[in-house]
Amino acid sequence: MRSLVVYSSQTDNTRKLAETVYKALTGEKEICPISDAPDPSDWDFIAMGFWLKAGKPDPMSLEYLPRIKGKSLFLFATHGAAAGSEHALNAMNYAKDLAFEAKVVGSYSCQGEVDPKIIEHAQAKPEPPVWIADAPAAVGHPDETNIEELKSLIVSLTAV
Repeated sequence: MRSLVVYSSQTDNTRKLAETVYKALTGEKEICPISDAPDPSDWDFIAMGFWLKAGKPDPMSLEYLPRIKGKSLFLFATHGAAAGSEHALNAMNYAKDLAFEAKVVGSYSCQGEVDPKIIEHAQAKPEPPVWIADAPAAVGHPDETNIEELKSLIVSLTAV
């Protein structure tokens, strides 16, 4: 199986998850930032990682996800919102809808530490985003527990 790990990362949180996915995969594999992502049609399995902006995958991921067609797809994301929050779930569902021609085989999301400058900017808005209250709990994430959860999930999904 030929596997591709593509990720978009603003603060290295999603990159950490991407590296975890890559290490857990066996067989022929490649990892690259989304800015260098190849044509997805050449791969059997694609793991796509993104960060959230305004409750959706980041802009580059918004463009790449619809290009994944007829392939097994695993989605992963980092965000300031609490894991399992409506904000995080809606963003993942949005990503799945964008990749509607792919076979989504699983997903994983966890908090990722938010840059203090982003928090400061978000708090200054007349209506702060819904995730801002969860941001303090994101400090130190993704942590070792998140990494191990993701690793186990990838191993179970790709076991032959």
